[in-house]
Amino acid sequence: MKLRLMILACVMTGIQYVMAAISQQSMGIVTVTDYQVVPLPASVIPQREDGFVLNESCRIVVKDNGRDMWRNARFLQEHIAETTGMEIPASERVVRGKSIVLRLNEKMTEKEGYRICVSSKEVLVEGLTAQGVFYGIQTLRKALIHAEDGDKTKKPVFREGPMVLSAVTIEDAPRFAYRGMHLDVARHFFDVDFVKRYIDMMALHNMNTFHWHLTDDQGWRMEIKRYPKLTEVGGWRNYTTLGRNSIIDDGTRYGGYFTQDELREVVRYAQDRYITVIPEIDMPGHMLGALTAYPELGCTGGPYEVEGHWGVFDDILCAGKEETFRFVEGVLEEVMAVFPSEYIHIGGDEAPRTRWQQCPRCQERIRKESLTAREGQTAEARLQGYFTKRVEAFVHSKGRKLIGWDELLDSDVNPSATIMSWRGIEGGLVASEKGHDVIMTPTSHCYFNFYLVEDHEWGEPYAFDAFIPLEKTYALDPAPAALSEKARSHILGAQGNMWTEYAQYPSQVEYQVLPRMGALAEVVWTPLEKKDYNDWMERECRLTLLYIKNGWAYARKVISNK
Repeated sequence: MKLRLMILACVMTGIQYVMAAISQQSMGIVTVTDYQVVPLPASVIPQREDGFVLNESCRIVVKDNGRDMWRNARFLQEHIAETTGMEIPASERVVRGKSIVLRLNEKMTEKEGYRICVSSKEVLVEGLTAQGVFYGIQTLRKALIHAEDGDKTKKPVFREGPMVLSAVTIEDAPRFAYRGMHLDVARHFFDVDFVKRYIDMMALHNMNTFHWHLTDDQGWRMEIKRYPKLTEVGGWRNYTTLGRNSIIDDGTRYGGYFTQDELREVVRYAQDRYITVIPEIDMPGHMLGALTAYPELGCTGGPYEVEGHWGVFDDILCAGKEETFRFVEGVLEEVMAVFPSEYIHIGGDEAPRTRWQQCPRCQERIRKESLTAREGQTAEARLQGYFTKRVEAFVHSKGRKLIGWDELLDSDVNPSATIMSWRGIEGGLVASEKGHDVIMTPTSHCYFNFYLVEDHEWGEPYAFDAFIPLEKTYALDPAPAALSEKARSHILGAQGNMWTEYAQYPSQVEYQVLPRMGALAEVVWTPLEKKDYNDWMERECRLTLLYIKNGWAYARKVISNK
């Protein structure tokens, strides 16, 4: 009997929905939205009433008169104009007629969660915080995407004018607190305008952390006023290799850097979209940009050269010299003055200890600190642990936390260091059991600089010579059930990485990360039990309409508009 009543209720709801759509079409309104968006919300419950007619007579009402909420209202205005062509005014007062109401609700519990209630009279978007309201706005934005099918070889024709938001209640919050995207600007440099564009892409996908890789062997990209030669000298290389580290190069000087004012501009831009920027200053390895500028910081004293090839190089910072630590602290002081993020990333990966083995100062440091080989770690590995702990102590003294790549686990690091697991998920699983906070970004799933298709000899932009299918990214579970409950609490989330050895142009970066960012968005946001790859693909096809609308390149070969 209960089953029959449920079926009857669904049938009646469907009839009401169709009749409302017919009525609205007779008024000249032809588009009724749904909420098949990316990432998929946790709960979407249809309501048995007419939908909300969105037209130019509507108003946006801001119930909480704070700067963040008014900025949210402006974003909503822009998004409605973007997808419908309509200009909807905003007010702090309730006006006669239909309204989209934005408000805070202190009774809600999730910091980034939101609730959307759509009736025939009102659209209510509320959250515990303005950030939660922002994500509700992003869901509305994506629900409004509609376009004529047309010729797939051409740009779609977007339907503009009034639309109907079907009556619904949405309850939503992210699965993970850390939802990240990375961009390397050391191998190839990308200007402020493109970095902002990248942040816009992140905001569309509900990402909240931008990991900005600013320094490496191939160039130093952040102005440090105390050490001006870092950008004057270390920011430029004399050539770039062609192919995959061939003996042929382009013979062209290449480089660039961001001033601190430009970096602050990007930080503000990201903050307005509720995205935290985490800077990475890689150390003690990947430092040839710095060593070329200040050769006295190396074990041999140089001469050094900013690299035009890709790879791992033996010359790293000398851990035996006190001036190395003065340099590191001086750099990080300026980094922390520009970036207010809780976390500071110091890399720590791919640091060969060849020079340390031969360096009298490093060997003296090993003796002085009693860093004997033990538990499978060499004395030089423990010297890197000493280096990391000393830097971490400085970072902590400034009220910040340290992140490093999973090689830190090989060097006796403190449990307070957060581990970014890139050499697979195994290191992250071990680290979480040891009490480290962990961010999953394994090469097996999250390296977006890898090829998207296996047969890439022709027709694909040049990329790192490995292959990650879209399904593999979507299949990632950052916190598998096999972990203990305590260990799972240490998994902060996941991140997609975009290294740029082979990505010289903005369109290449966009092509490599889209639609993979959509797959990762669902990994870190949507409840695990609601994930379904084929269903996501249908919804992602629709989201690509916004990629096209914004002029973003994406990998059409692995996804087709429907």
